[in-house]
Amino acid sequence: MEGGKSFVRRDRLLEIEAKARTWWEEKDVFRAEAGEKRPEPGEKFFGNFPYPYMNGFLHLGHAFSVSKLEFAAAFHRLRGANVLLPFGFHCTGMPIKASADKLAREVKQFGDPPVFPTEVEEQPGEEPEPEDPNEGAPASAVKFKGKKSKAASKSSGQMYQWEIMQSFGLSDSEISKFQNPSNWLSFFPPLAMEDLKAFGLGCDWRRSFITTDMNPYYDNFIKWQMKKLKAMGKIVKDVRYTIYSPLDGQPCADHDRASGEGVLPQDYTLIKMEVVSPYPPKLSSLEGKKVYLGAGTLRPETMFGQTNAWVLPDGKYGAFEINDEEVLIITHRAALNLAYQNFSKVPEKPTCLVELTGYDLIGLPLKSPLSFNEIIYALPMLSILTDKATGIVTSVPSDSPDDYMALHDLKSKPAFRAKYGVKDEWVMPFEIIPIIDVPEYGDRSAEKVCNDLKIKSQNEKEKLAEAKRLTYMRGFYEGTMLVGEFSGRKVTEAKPLIRSKLIEIGQAIVYSEPEKRVMSRSGDECVVALTDQWYIIYGEPEWKKLAEDCFSNMNLYSDETRNGFVKTLGWLNQWACSRSFGLGTRFPWDEEFLVESLSDSTIYMAYYTVAHILQNGDLYGSGSSSVKPEQMTDEVWDFLFTGGPYPSSSDIPSSILHKMKQEFEYWYPFDLRVSGKDLIQNHLTFCIYNHTAIMSKNHWPRGFRCNGHIMLNSEKMSKSTGNFRTLRQAIEEFSADATRFSLADAGDGVDDANFVFETANAAILRLTKELSWMEEVLEAEASLRTGPLSTYADKVFSNEINIAVTLTEQHYGNCMFREALKTGFYDLQAARDEYRFSCGAGGMNHDLVWRFMDVQTRLITPICPHYAEYVWREILKKNGFAVRAGWPTADSPDLTLKAANKYLQDSIVLMRKLLQKQILGSKKANKKGAPVTSLTESNLKGLIYVNEQYDGWKEECLKILQSKFDSRNRSFASDQEILDELKSSSVVQATNFKQVQKLCMPFLRFKKDEAVALGPQALDLRLPFGEIEVLSENLDLIKRQLGLEQVEILSGTNPDALAKAGSLVSLLNQNPPSPGNPTAIFLTI
Repeated sequence: MEGGKSFVRRDRLLEIEAKARTWWEEKDVFRAEAGEKRPEPGEKFFGNFPYPYMNGFLHLGHAFSVSKLEFAAAFHRLRGANVLLPFGFHCTGMPIKASADKLAREVKQFGDPPVFPTEVEEQPGEEPEPEDPNEGAPASAVKFKGKKSKAASKSSGQMYQWEIMQSFGLSDSEISKFQNPSNWLSFFPPLAMEDLKAFGLGCDWRRSFITTDMNPYYDNFIKWQMKKLKAMGKIVKDVRYTIYSPLDGQPCADHDRASGEGVLPQDYTLIKMEVVSPYPPKLSSLEGKKVYLGAGTLRPETMFGQTNAWVLPDGKYGAFEINDEEVLIITHRAALNLAYQNFSKVPEKPTCLVELTGYDLIGLPLKSPLSFNEIIYALPMLSILTDKATGIVTSVPSDSPDDYMALHDLKSKPAFRAKYGVKDEWVMPFEIIPIIDVPEYGDRSAEKVCNDLKIKSQNEKEKLAEAKRLTYMRGFYEGTMLVGEFSGRKVTEAKPLIRSKLIEIGQAIVYSEPEKRVMSRSGDECVVALTDQWYIIYGEPEWKKLAEDCFSNMNLYSDETRNGFVKTLGWLNQWACSRSFGLGTRFPWDEEFLVESLSDSTIYMAYYTVAHILQNGDLYGSGSSSVKPEQMTDEVWDFLFTGGPYPSSSDIPSSILHKMKQEFEYWYPFDLRVSGKDLIQNHLTFCIYNHTAIMSKNHWPRGFRCNGHIMLNSEKMSKSTGNFRTLRQAIEEFSADATRFSLADAGDGVDDANFVFETANAAILRLTKELSWMEEVLEAEASLRTGPLSTYADKVFSNEINIAVTLTEQHYGNCMFREALKTGFYDLQAARDEYRFSCGAGGMNHDLVWRFMDVQTRLITPICPHYAEYVWREILKKNGFAVRAGWPTADSPDLTLKAANKYLQDSIVLMRKLLQKQILGSKKANKKGAPVTSLTESNLKGLIYVNEQYDGWKEECLKILQSKFDSRNRSFASDQEILDELKSSSVVQATNFKQVQKLCMPFLRFKKDEAVALGPQALDLRLPFGEIEVLSENLDLIKRQLGLEQVEILSGTNPDALAKAGSLVSLLNQNPPSPGNPTAIFLTI
């Protein structure tokens, strides 16, 4: 008991799970051995998962993604496939080194153990809350609370690294050791293995490994891969713009980032707007130098139409020294980016000569490149963002709605000019200069669109955003230049030519910055740097064709995933693959650099096939092995993975070489890789590219299944709010199988899923109650009815089992695990409960109950394997293992029988409503004194009237619909065509058309909708089974369900049968029976 709550049921599941794991370990049931010959389709299944990063404990985000792989692998194992599910641990890259360095800094600053101040400045670089299933902040081994320490609460909610380590349950003396990065590698991977084993992961742990040069075998493998790519010309050294961490002193790729994953450099043209001398007093110290306002623009082709420049009055600017002669006035943020792009007198260190505000710049006279106005002025604009571009904006009111309205406001509002000290001569003489002709908008497109949208002020942000969208899109794609050297040419052609010329003559420079804010894991804001480093040339045309060929033949399980890959393949270009800081493998030809973490993880799935032979089951590759790391030459790797010749110079025994080759050829290609959808834009696409470059086509990946992130109880998983669970916590709180159950129920698509604690708790109750039910049934086994299936209920339940087997197999095969849980557990249990009730005094059939227990156990095995294993062995007393029991056999589902049973159950519900209505009606009538048949709730007889076939006008309507229905497309001819057919029918000829139309149209609409949903059988004149026969076979059930003494099933078209209704025949007239809708009246006996 905890807090008055009993955990007996949960604890029973935990005990069962411990037993099941012991059974599995005793027989090494998940060990995967390659066959001697290549497997036929379906004979083997190799699935894998992006190895998680080892800077903390695994959390439910990891568990959600890995559960998809685990369920799929368990399904294939159950069906008899030879299954390989390996699991590695990623340690390459920044996070571990960054966290270790933070610890070292804290110890140096605050002591060992540190004594933190109660009020601190914000600590840089804390890991973010986990946002995806595969990467994220370290997860604590104890429950996170929403409260923060004093230090943390004074630092925007961020914690010291030492405090994070304390949350893992570590002592101060233990934490101090984590200043050494290698301690992370030895501490966290074994704990992750423990948690995954407790989760029930069906993994061949012999094949597990860590990355980095701490594992000499994997290090050797990655060096071979890099040399292979370089020899093919896929890796080149080049100078490129890349997202860069100044603190780390190296590029910052997606997995090096605390935020901003997927953000790319955004290129601008920085226009050099020369400040005309003499300079105002604030700039007097710059006399003798060329001073420019630096305006970043995405539309250099519009510079002909400049009327002014814009500055933010309250904005913070600086005059930055670019070289000995030139000074740029821009924001500090832009200056930092430029300093890493070779535009600073001191490389990587902006030199600010004068601190300025926007007020200091208002009224500056400027000479701007290409402008038809010889002198323009800097004017105030209140909507400038100083975290975008340079904080200085060129004004082209002919083609920019924002510029047009801002200039309009300045001209029309003297008070506004006066407020900012703007002289009339800086504004009033400047008119719109037509420079681009845009179809429908003319040569003053901004003015035209602003008038069309009735925009009155620069403060109408939403309207201006729409105006900007319209003018920029049409202007770029359809506009024609009216002025300048490229007059008459399309804007799409002229733009790059104008940009190149401005840069060539020194009137502009290239400026680049991150599209959005990017924070590195070390805690600093990233810039864009022009770096000389190693790149993988993704996007190269011939290579891209191979990647698209591979992608087009893969099973991606959803259109959303496929669209994500199409988009990524469209934009992905050169990728910086080298780093100078962190953990990993060094480039064999340039040991100054490390291979970054997204580039050493693209074909490692192949390494799983031989890891157990090379590392002999040792996670770090440091144990005894018959193969030494140095023996794994390039020729050996080529022989194993790329079809290279036998390495005759190798001293590795031939038997081992052939065994490794056999392993690879048997398991490859992998069948499924499961991942969060966020990895489409990098890792998964890199995986496709690298396989197509290095491996033969028959070894290319076969399938990726991507999922969304997971929420907890409909809210984002967050440590700071306490809405967070490590995998270990979840297992302790709910048990492994209840956790797995809730993960399966959380969702299957690429949208965010939802792990609900109530579902996990309900799973504990359901599973333990089912155990008790099976135990009780077997204790009273002798009371079960023996012999063949003889009753209607027997046949229906047997059919429901067949349906469950068939549908659940389809759902598992399509990786739709929530649906598999529904059809293989929820629906099957509902069918069992219905069967129990339907059997009544006759009891359940012995063989059918045993079949149910056997089938249900097998169907739930992929999701709840410990529970299933216990049932298999301890309750059903079967041999072998549930996880290898084989998929249950089943006859083809009888859909007619299913429809008949649904009809029966629906009819009982309908009759119950009619009974209650009739009882209630008789009571009301008696109170009024009206002469009615008195009806009580006891001693009742039911007369159930059935009409098994449509007739009259309904029959005519259905025949018309049948003739107008396209069953292949499930569509009808036009309503007018159906109406014309109705006009000429025998029904209309016998009566008034308007009356017929009023009667028929609702029925026609209903049946049309039904046919579109269900198919042509909805238009049949009768149901595919005999209604009277179904109801007659179940008289006992109907009596018990409705509490009746007697029941008669009668034909609604038989006059003698109608006569039995007596005075209640009016009820039949009001509600006549029709196919699928019997009518019942009730009499007191």
